[in-house]
Amino acid sequence: MLQAIGLTSTPRGDRPPAVNDLTFEARPGAVTALLGPSGSGKTTALRLMLELEPGRGITYFRGRPLHRIAHPPREVGVLLGDVPGHPSRTVRGQLRMLCAATGVPAVRAEELLRSTGLTGLERRPIGTLPIGADRRLGLASALLGDPHTLLLDEPGAGLSASESAWLYEFLRSHASEGGTVLYTTADPKDAARNADRVVTLDGGRLVAAQEAAEFARTRLRPRVAVRTPHAARLAAAVTQEARAARRPVEVVTEDGNRLSVYGSDCASVGDTAFRHGVPVHRLADETGDAGTAGTAGMTGVDAVAGAGRECGAPGGSTAGPRTAVSASRGVEPAPVTVAHDAPAERPVAARRPMRSPLRPLRYEVHRLLGVPSTPLVMAGVLLVSVTLALLLGRGGRAALPAVLAGWPAISPLPPAALGAGLLGAFSFAEEYRYPALTSGRGTVPRRPGLLLAKLAVAAVVALVLGTLVVAVDLGALRLFYGGELIPVPGKWPVLCANWAGLLVGCAWAGVLGAGVFRAAAAGVAAVLVVPVAFVPLLQKVLTGPSVRSAAGLPARLREFAGPHWPPAADRWLTGGLRVLGQPAGVALSLTLTGLFCAYVFTGLRRRARW
Repeated sequence: MLQAIGLTSTPRGDRPPAVNDLTFEARPGAVTALLGPSGSGKTTALRLMLELEPGRGITYFRGRPLHRIAHPPREVGVLLGDVPGHPSRTVRGQLRMLCAATGVPAVRAEELLRSTGLTGLERRPIGTLPIGADRRLGLASALLGDPHTLLLDEPGAGLSASESAWLYEFLRSHASEGGTVLYTTADPKDAARNADRVVTLDGGRLVAAQEAAEFARTRLRPRVAVRTPHAARLAAAVTQEARAARRPVEVVTEDGNRLSVYGSDCASVGDTAFRHGVPVHRLADETGDAGTAGTAGMTGVDAVAGAGRECGAPGGSTAGPRTAVSASRGVEPAPVTVAHDAPAERPVAARRPMRSPLRPLRYEVHRLLGVPSTPLVMAGVLLVSVTLALLLGRGGRAALPAVLAGWPAISPLPPAALGAGLLGAFSFAEEYRYPALTSGRGTVPRRPGLLLAKLAVAAVVALVLGTLVVAVDLGALRLFYGGELIPVPGKWPVLCANWAGLLVGCAWAGVLGAGVFRAAAAGVAAVLVVPVAFVPLLQKVLTGPSVRSAAGLPARLREFAGPHWPPAADRWLTGGLRVLGQPAGVALSLTLTGLFCAYVFTGLRRRARW
């Protein structure tokens, strides 16, 4: 049982609220349509139910508000618009990533690929899917947690007749298994044909809540749709015979060669056309919007839409459906009875529930490996690094660390560090550009688990990238210049520690920079600002006459390192302290500290707004 009580959105400026004191219910085992024209508040109502929109009121999902449900995706499945996924990600990759976010086994993705008819499209990029397959993918994403309730915003918009029929049959099967289905639509005939119960909105307020049969009887007006090349002749003939028989028949001339006859049936109109020798190409019983069939002078009103029952007109070809206007005018509000099986709770302002992945590490790995940008960046870094290594090693005068890293002889930052920072920036930038962790287009949740997963994966990727760069550069140098000219320095553990610290620091700067400023460019800028601006400034400050030199900083830090460690561990610890003691290490440490504080501050500020 879904119960919406007193939903009211927060007004924006001087405009009235999009949804005002909306109360209704959607029963389990039934499909409920939320009907209303564009701008009536249907989508805002769904967002209020999901606590994605600021406002008042409360929605109970089987007796519990959303912010008190431990795992919302396992109770409520949501489809608001298109699938919020990276266009280069495959269908299977998208579902597996969302499986990790929902906390269900990856085999659930394979089950839904079969049940939603996406078999054969598993490796298709999301950006290349037709609208029907995209809607099926959205439905599969909503069903990953096997939810009891489905909330869908205009699920049939833009679909073909066959795709629309499949969709509503699928929703009907979900309801027949005891689930609750609520979807929005602007077409009254769609609501009467596919829903068990219709809730009508107008101007953000409840107009009526009726069973589908009652809605069709009181809100939709039956008519006969006719298509003939002699529409004027047939209209005159039907009107003349109706007057002679004193029958209340109304004929509305539509665009071109179409008529809508109200108050008659197919047999009577067909007989009239036969007697007057008028050819008929289509003759069908339809239901039209009661709000648009007022007088015969309303020519060209969009009331011919909908699937009618064909009456077997000879040579009839079915005309394409047209969109009907809303049926929310001229109807008295109907009382709504809300069941009292939910615990009494005072409606409060909606709070945004945190929607972070239940398995953040697995989610982040799927997110990283599911897009082509990751291998492309790594391949580009390897190519640039090999080129720089061959150029620097040509004369044989450059030191091996500078040759392998390509730094700082040519660029202020090693290509590997820049690549690690770029991949780190993508980790949060993709969340903001293609949000997959929230039902709407809201802020990416800032749970510690998600941040730690991104930092951990970024660090591992940076270390893997750094190892590949060194191995490939060393192999290329030995291949071109011979192995005897490439001696390995004796202090290679310290050099490795410096190299690893630089790569991981740049990767984390990219993650935090993109997380704070919500863009990949900001993450890359946070990486570049360290060697380009911060390090030169810090060198000038630390080498001033009134400031002690930073050369002895590692030794001073070593004094506070605690007890003595084994020699092997002591070498690694000394290498780490030397990284912190160098200007680049100090600058990177200060940058990471500042970005982390900004990340925490902005997260708390956004949370306070809700």
